[in-house]
Amino acid sequence: MEQCACGTGLAYAECCQPIIKGQRPAETAEALMRARYAAYVNVETDFIFESTHAKHREGYDHDGTRAWAANSEWLGLQIISTKDGGKDDNAGEVEFVARWKEKGEEKVHHERALFKKEKSRWFFTDGLPVTAAPQQPIVKGPKIGRNDPCTCGSGQKYKKCCGK
Repeated sequence: MEQCACGTGLAYAECCQPIIKGQRPAETAEALMRARYAAYVNVETDFIFESTHAKHREGYDHDGTRAWAANSEWLGLQIISTKDGGKDDNAGEVEFVARWKEKGEEKVHHERALFKKEKSRWFFTDGLPVTAAPQQPIVKGPKIGRNDPCTCGSGQKYKKCCGK
């Protein structure tokens, strides 16, 4: 089975695909964030538009978004933190880092995505870029070996993925 690109380690057919295909709603803001990333990876860009709140769709470029998603090599999604956005909340925030290659150049997008729930359905409303704060302490975790699975959830070895 194809592993879901969102990084949960679950199969795509059990994880984000049912959300993207409208078979079930995202239960949390984080689940919607993961499904939106998986939609880019799988070039399911109609879902990106549909999961964006109606008041925040102005200027959306369907053709440009589809071309960008199709021509990018997706490297992984990392959820940094969530604030609210649970099953019983009406708003939430998900801080994430998405990595991809565009025209051979590796790109990183770090954002605090804002979500709103209406009629039991989560929608993306806005994103705030996150910049590095030098005053934050650096916390080191265990060392990742070159042959260990990559922490981004791609299923590749670390040395072939984010450890390049």
